[in-house]
Amino acid sequence: MKYKADWSDAQKRLTALWHGEMIDRPCISVKAHQPVDNASPVPTPKNEEARWLDPDYLIPHFQNHLENTWWGGEAVPSVLLMSGWVNCLGGTPRFSPETIWFDPQDVDFSKPSPFRHDPYNPWTRKHRAAHIALCRLAGRDDFLVGQASGLPANDLLSMHMGAESFLIALMDHPDWMLNAITNGCRDQIKLKQELADLTRTYNDYWYGCPGWMPFWAPEPFVCTQSDVSCMMSPELYGRFILPELDLLAQATGNIWYHLDGGDARQHLPRLLSLPYLRVIQYTPTPNEPPNGPGHLDMYRAIQAAGKIFHVDLPSQNIEPLVRELDPSRMMLSTYCSSREEGEKLLEQSIQWANHPVPSRLTIKRASHGATTNRKG
Repeated sequence: MKYKADWSDAQKRLTALWHGEMIDRPCISVKAHQPVDNASPVPTPKNEEARWLDPDYLIPHFQNHLENTWWGGEAVPSVLLMSGWVNCLGGTPRFSPETIWFDPQDVDFSKPSPFRHDPYNPWTRKHRAAHIALCRLAGRDDFLVGQASGLPANDLLSMHMGAESFLIALMDHPDWMLNAITNGCRDQIKLKQELADLTRTYNDYWYGCPGWMPFWAPEPFVCTQSDVSCMMSPELYGRFILPELDLLAQATGNIWYHLDGGDARQHLPRLLSLPYLRVIQYTPTPNEPPNGPGHLDMYRAIQAAGKIFHVDLPSQNIEPLVRELDPSRMMLSTYCSSREEGEKLLEQSIQWANHPVPSRLTIKRASHGATTNRKG
């Protein structure tokens, strides 16, 4: 891999992680700014839409980022083509420097759901052109392109309808809403498969999670979430969100799931019971402690279910997690001020993994049989 000379070593560690094993230390993604001479200049986008969709801006922007980053440990060289959000089941995207959003729509529940994917809409064509340009930049194996970004059907409907209207409709029009979510999911699955086939014609790394929280495994998986479920009961989650997860798993086999803050943790027991769910990625809300020692009980529950937890955290919070928890079922992502600092962190993590606190040894012995016999 052009931007990571030790990619084969990283693949071995990530493969071991996928199977609940560890080679010599936990998987840690460490990035640092590493300026290079003659880096690609970055132009100014013509407007906010161009910031997300114009290859003439995106490609030099991505190339500059790749060139000026040290990708240490299990960091996967990749970039986030967030314009996948415009494949939005019929909404009209709006663009700002920070994000993409959609205008709310009124719904006539006496008619079929309008929230379906139109492969011929102009936004899909623009995204496809940007995606092809990214694939060409990557070549066969310069960096990971991975699965195209995009929101799941449940979150898209909540954005199109407005969160309050979405939640009321779950109670007042449950059959209509379930059909809208599952049909939207089927549309998204078809689109993802088409984009994956397109990516494969250019790039060897046609799946995986690029950009925002990069993750690679030795077999395909799909990334998904349900941020709107922060406002849903476990009963509603089981009725309206679980069917979408089942459809995604049937199409892909394995799921990497973004759990969005403390209000979403009520759904963790249900998620941990799913055999196809392999990774939980957790993002604390601003009123919570950052990922680290403040969430040890949650990480332990994830590991006890035979799953991997994936978190972005300050570098100083890595040591207590490695010493307290099972290092064979964690993916830690951090940023250091320099390559030298990152390399020292990786070296120290070997010692931390092999000198745990006594409580970790007790927990691992108690749960070892149940953990190693699970496929999930």
